[in-house]
Amino acid sequence: MHFLTSNAPFIAPQNSVQRMMFWVLIALLPGVITMIWQFGYGVLFNIIICLMTALAAEALMLHLRGRPILPFMSDLSAVVTALLLALALPTLAPWWIPFIGALIAIIIAKHLYGGLGYNPFNPAMVAFAVLMVSFPKSMTVWMLPQALQVDSVSFSDLISLVFQQQANPELIDAITAATPLDTMKTQLGLNQTIDEIRSASVFGSLAGTGWQWVSIAFLLGGCLLLAKKIISWHIPVGVLAGLFVISFIAYMSEPGLSPSPTFHLLSGGAMLGAFFIATDPVTAATTTKGRFIYGALIGVLTYIIRTWGGYPEGIAFAVILINMTVPLIDHYTQPRVYGHK
Repeated sequence: MHFLTSNAPFIAPQNSVQRMMFWVLIALLPGVITMIWQFGYGVLFNIIICLMTALAAEALMLHLRGRPILPFMSDLSAVVTALLLALALPTLAPWWIPFIGALIAIIIAKHLYGGLGYNPFNPAMVAFAVLMVSFPKSMTVWMLPQALQVDSVSFSDLISLVFQQQANPELIDAITAATPLDTMKTQLGLNQTIDEIRSASVFGSLAGTGWQWVSIAFLLGGCLLLAKKIISWHIPVGVLAGLFVISFIAYMSEPGLSPSPTFHLLSGGAMLGAFFIATDPVTAATTTKGRFIYGALIGVLTYIIRTWGGYPEGIAFAVILINMTVPLIDHYTQPRVYGHK
């Protein structure tokens, strides 16, 4: 009698890399659409440049490493990395910023460590951190949200800004401004109170004008990932809880000198980082308890960098630094093996 045999695993996994990355892309769509609505087509330019560069770099590195190109590129990991990096970049960044960033993310932060599954740091955040340290001026050119623009920017002016770096200085001054996090940090350094700072037009009822809707859109996308069980709740809840608790303590201690927890949660990349960046399955902690600790440490460190660090946004640096602690977190949070005390 002949019996059919097969190799393990005998039960097909419910999640594949391709399926996970596909749902991450779907969940990012509300945030992408909201960012384009609030900050213009510069967001779309960043996405296109990052995507084309990342795919080309992925194919090149797979070829140089002697790996099959189509199976590895079809897992959509390079697409997700490119999109996350593009969403973190300023909307009026010159074209070479997303180009260099995508090369750093794919070649240095991913393939030089052995490819997907071997990289210890989040590739998109490594690229963002390198760009922020290397080109600080170009990484701070943000367009005003749609509600604060007196005159709409023509498509030709946008092309000149992004691809030719030629534009009327008066136009640049009229359509660009510091982010709410940057404005808050700068004005607090000038001994302004929170009430005085929040009177500026860049601040809305909850957080920064425009930014609060972007954060809510990423929150909705994150809830979709939770509903589809692509990610577990431990890391995003840990990130948001860590950021909320430390900002709440500071706010209750000095309400006139510390922004509210709502401002921290709905400004910058807090929601994007909590649901889409910190939850990277390759670089995050793997144990149940460790995931929550990992997320909470990212939230606390994000607040520390925002408040006392040299940069107004700390999510990228916090993720990279806490990525370094993952082996230690996993070691001390291993679940008890059945039968052992």
